[in-house]
Amino acid sequence: MKQVNFLIIFILCLALALFTLENTNLGTIYVLPGLEVQAPMAVELLLATGLGAVFAWLFSMWTQLQRQLLSSPQRKQKVRIKELESKVEQYQAEVQSLQLALPPSSDSSTKQTQANVPNTR
Repeated sequence: MKQVNFLIIFILCLALALFTLENTNLGTIYVLPGLEVQAPMAVELLLATGLGAVFAWLFSMWTQLQRQLLSSPQRKQKVRIKELESKVEQYQAEVQSLQLALPPSSDSSTKQTQANVPNTR
C-alpha cells in the first residue's frame, strides 16, 4: 500500500513540475487591497500547492487527535458506567412497580402458615 501511495504522489509531483515549467509567465497575486505580489506562475503554483499540502496535513493531524480522544479507554469506561447506571435506575423502577402490583402481605397468611407447621419444641 505504501508503494501505491508513493507512486501516486510521485506522478502528481511530476505532473506539477511539468506544468510549472510550461507556465513561467508573470502573474499577480492580490493579497490584500493595495498589496499585490508579482511572481512567475510556477512559483505561485508551487506556493499554492505547498500551502494546500500543509493545510491537508494539519487537518489530518486534527482529525487523528480527535479520534484518539474519542476512543480513549477512560472515555469508553465513562460511557459504560453511564450505561450501567441507567440500567440500574431502570431495574429499580421495574422493581418498585412490581412491588406496587403485588398484594400486601397480611398477618393471617403468616399465622396460617405457622399453624400448619408442627411445633417441634
